Amino acid sequence: MKTGSLPYTCKGLTLKEAVSMRVLLLCTLFVFGCTTAVAPPEASPFTGDPWPAIRAHRIAELLPAAMRKAAVDAWMVICRENNNDPMAPHVGCENAGGSAAFLFFLTETGLRSVAVSPAGEATALAEKQIMDEVVVIGRGAGLWGSVQAQFQRVTPRRIAINTGGSPIADGLSHTQYEAMRENLDPEWVSRMTSAELLITAWLAVKTPEEVAILRQAAALTARWEVEAYDAAVPGVTTDRDIADFLEAKMASIGVGDGWAPEQNPAVNSGKDRGHSHPTDRVIRPGDFIQIDFGIRVYDRWVTDIQRFAYVLAPGEVEAPPEALARWAAARAGSRAAFAAMKPGATGAEVDRAQRLSMREQGSISVMWGTGHPVGYWAHDSGPALSGGREEAVPSGRQLEPLQPGMTFAFDGFHSWPLSDSTTKTISVEEMVVITEAGAEWLTAPQEELILIPSRP
Repeated sequence: MKTGSLPYTCKGLTLKEAVSMRVLLLCTLFVFGCTTAVAPPEASPFTGDPWPAIRAHRIAELLPAAMRKAAVDAWMVICRENNNDPMAPHVGCENAGGSAAFLFFLTETGLRSVAVSPAGEATALAEKQIMDEVVVIGRGAGLWGSVQAQFQRVTPRRIAINTGGSPIADGLSHTQYEAMRENLDPEWVSRMTSAELLITAWLAVKTPEEVAILRQAAALTARWEVEAYDAAVPGVTTDRDIADFLEAKMASIGVGDGWAPEQNPAVNSGKDRGHSHPTDRVIRPGDFIQIDFGIRVYDRWVTDIQRFAYVLAPGEVEAPPEALARWAAARAGSRAAFAAMKPGATGAEVDRAQRLSMREQGSISVMWGTGHPVGYWAHDSGPALSGGREEAVPSGRQLEPLQPGMTFAFDGFHSWPLSDSTTKTISVEEMVVITEAGAEWLTAPQEELILIPSRP
């Protein structure tokens, strides 16, 4: 818990000026007060490219089980230049120029992968050994004749294609779909089904190497949020200043945004705003401040963590009892959800556990579900931790069971009405991985409300 910080300037600049000029990272602006010393830049822990090896492991070890769960023995991903299928980087066709087909066949002897590729990229695909076999499409020849030849060779019974309700699984364009129907024998088209279940099952589980990366990224995300609060000055700092601080941190080591840059980080010291951009509202005594922040590392894995602070009035050394009670209620909701996150539990059951705690703690209801998968996207593939309202009938992803290796971001909620008919919600958000024994924190959870002292 933050117990104090000193008002500061840096070489005559206020916090807002320092941030806007991007000199914040060169100044000692934390609890030590202002000096003119130059702090050493933070080194990025995310170097190299672990993705090719991890991808190969995921295809070899996790994809067969996902295909069995989806009851398919073939999967076809059609890749293209520019607006590519979301699955392209997961199967290795992110560099496609002309249309290419990446085919995966589950046979009696194991998984067999074949790339049907124009000559332009075929050499690189063969050299990188992403696929077991590369079939080169002759110049001027179409894609579909070579695809059909592969179907005739293997004779799959059910072929998964990338159509479905989830944006992640809906990568096949309408034009590609029509071309496929026009050029393939109707017998093969009749065997096709949505790949949504396959993709959901495959992407939802992360390898131990991926969990280690997410653990490191989560710890950095949470630490930076605390440092942003350490640098804040009531009556001077705005929500936008806090966001600028974190954006400068990201730029300093070259990590990306966990979601749309305009809303990352989302910083809010006032009434509930949902997913939105930070404003120029100045923080003041009595404010609960929310930071909702995520980073993208290796241009692949993302975090999603929230931290909450309370702004003390001049002379206060701790938050008022009412504020502390609200914080304790939100933390109780978080821990109720955490305890429910066991292998085999459904997302709706996790959400229900949180909502029971909220009712016991006197919270009003919230529109948001307890949580969501996180990993390749802030809202990733896998069970939805929602559907637990008393009047709700869970369906779809809300009924999917949690499994070891799944990673989630989830909130601890406590919400209350404000005098202007709006609301304020504490929604401290943590990240976990599911293990055989239950949920495990990816970084230490926020136990105490962060306190921001006012100027004397």
